[in-house]
Amino acid sequence: MSNTLSEQLGEFLAGWMQRVPAERRAVMERHIAHLSDVGLGRLAKQVGEQAPQITLPGVDGKPFDVSTLLAKGPVVVTFYRGGWCPYCNLELRAYQNLLPKIRAAGASLVAISPEKPDDTVTTAEKNALTFPVLSDVGQIVGKAFGLVYTFTDELKWAYDAFGLDIPAKNGAPDEWSLPLSATYVIGMNGVILFADTGVDYRRRAEPLEVLAVLQRSAQAAE
Repeated sequence: MSNTLSEQLGEFLAGWMQRVPAERRAVMERHIAHLSDVGLGRLAKQVGEQAPQITLPGVDGKPFDVSTLLAKGPVVVTFYRGGWCPYCNLELRAYQNLLPKIRAAGASLVAISPEKPDDTVTTAEKNALTFPVLSDVGQIVGKAFGLVYTFTDELKWAYDAFGLDIPAKNGAPDEWSLPLSATYVIGMNGVILFADTGVDYRRRAEPLEVLAVLQRSAQAAE
């Protein structure tokens, strides 16, 4: 198995390109290009800005306030599209594998998706996750970070063809939208130290690079 998340994502994408019909592939490519053209990634929260407040239901259904983690050290916040997304599952498992080193750097990790709490539980169990996985139904937090985009009609068609009813998955009737697959490191003062807000969901921040940010932050605090 490949060592880095980037390699794993690349291998999955290569197989996906062979399996998926050309018309559907073209729709996905056009939508990624559209998000790039409108500058969504650049408009999202970036390094040096204050991160929005994050209080969302955890897998137990109870509100989880990320500020309780920030009181102890920096927090990695990764937004994923849903447990149905194979790229997201690869990313979540990569962070789980790195969790001891993240904690050794004095930091915490949370993952956020727009899925309903029950599906969030399924995702956490499927990937054996031991960090908080939060449910952002209605995407209040995702919108506060500037990450949420609305589907075009042809993108709806493509997801229908994949058998994915996004409004049903997210518990938000008629709302065809998802967040960018963004990753942040938030400092104890709530200021963003690292931001990866790329518009291509098939590529993610490399967890080892995120770990390096945490380790540098810990050294600077000594």
